[in-house]
Amino acid sequence: MSLDFRTPFCPSSAAKSTRRAAVKAGALGLLGGLGMDQLAALEQKGGGKKKKSVIYIFLSGGLAQHESFDMKPDAPADIRGEFRPIPTKTPGLRICEHLPELAKRSEDWALCRSLSHGSNEHSDGHLIMMTGRTDLPPGFDRTKPKETDWPSIAALAGQMLPQKGALPPALVLPEKMVHRTGRVIPGQFGGLLGRQHDPFFLEASKYNPRGYGAYPTHDFHHANGAEGRDDLQFRTVSLDLPDTVDFARFQDRLGLRRLLDGQRKHLEEAAGGMDRYREMAVGLLSDPKVQAAFDVHGVDEKTQERYGKNAFGWSLLMARQLVESGVRLVQVNLGNNETWDTHQAAFPNLRDFLFPPTDRAVSALLDDLRESGMLDDTLVVVASEFGRTPKISTLASATLPGRDHWGAAECASRRRRDSWRCSFGRNRQTRRSSRHGRETCRRSCGNDFRCARLSA
Repeated sequence: MSLDFRTPFCPSSAAKSTRRAAVKAGALGLLGGLGMDQLAALEQKGGGKKKKSVIYIFLSGGLAQHESFDMKPDAPADIRGEFRPIPTKTPGLRICEHLPELAKRSEDWALCRSLSHGSNEHSDGHLIMMTGRTDLPPGFDRTKPKETDWPSIAALAGQMLPQKGALPPALVLPEKMVHRTGRVIPGQFGGLLGRQHDPFFLEASKYNPRGYGAYPTHDFHHANGAEGRDDLQFRTVSLDLPDTVDFARFQDRLGLRRLLDGQRKHLEEAAGGMDRYREMAVGLLSDPKVQAAFDVHGVDEKTQERYGKNAFGWSLLMARQLVESGVRLVQVNLGNNETWDTHQAAFPNLRDFLFPPTDRAVSALLDDLRESGMLDDTLVVVASEFGRTPKISTLASATLPGRDHWGAAECASRRRRDSWRCSFGRNRQTRRSSRHGRETCRRSCGNDFRCARLSA
């Protein structure tokens, strides 16, 4: 697996002038409503002993809420779909029959069934859900990232949280989101912060424009079903020095390089610290513990089987190991771009290819975090760029039905906490709105889940 060390650049004056405002936007509110200022205050209050971490599991394409966590079994056939609900360990909560392991662990997670925004377009939704901002930036281009885009949550975390050793505060894996046409999806990068604050991308999965899903066991094509390709590999990072390289000489050369680089210190500072990429690479080379955090194929067979020996399982296993090693935020793109875009053949593709590896891997992650005592300090969030339409439809070119895009409603799940409150901090109590069917703040705030960032 290769690290994507993108060459930093000095951002334009326009980007510099608006950077502070962008940071103040507090986009991390999407991941539980905890802004950077609040996080720093909590750490100071707690003496820095407890480090809060986030694993953000992103399902590109749009998870169908009617087929997963918000089923409508009593609705007409063209709304309810083919799947049936099953009970969970939580009284009154029922989810899809094809998510049995998550149903057994419902005490470990909570649902928000009324998350919404105003876009039904993939690129818009990606930017909204990866930056935490519902307004599109000036000059937004759906076809490519721009330095005027809002910074991603991962970029903000990487820029504002302290680094622990060689590992950065935030990482994205196992790949960037790139459309099958080759265009890079906006919203993943540093944007207004500048390219030097792009998050680190761990490219474990190579770009695959042909198929989707948890290869090699569950790779598929939306129209054609199972792919069965054997040329896709989940590449773990290989950072060993060649046997012919003496490590003492390697360190000496690094010292000389740093001395020479000192002559360009003022340029480094002007560009925002280009050194961080090089320092991380050196740290990875010289620290076996750090290397082990990226090694999923070397983990014992039983653990790999619990997660699933596929791209979904290995990605979440790596995320757990990185959080254990001190990474504060890991974004896991569970499937390449638009894997969950079930316009056609939705029911067989979800049943056979998408739900089984997801149910298995997320359940194993929750088990390991709970057993290690990390679940109380790790926020696990699962979300998409939008939900899918209430009514089932069939594309003109398709034979089997699915659902279209629907920004008006989607489900997001997260590690269970005792209570919800509006992020503006006014009330801890909530009520059920009879008019909208949404939870809203009881008194002074009045914001519903459509606009309020939530925290526990």
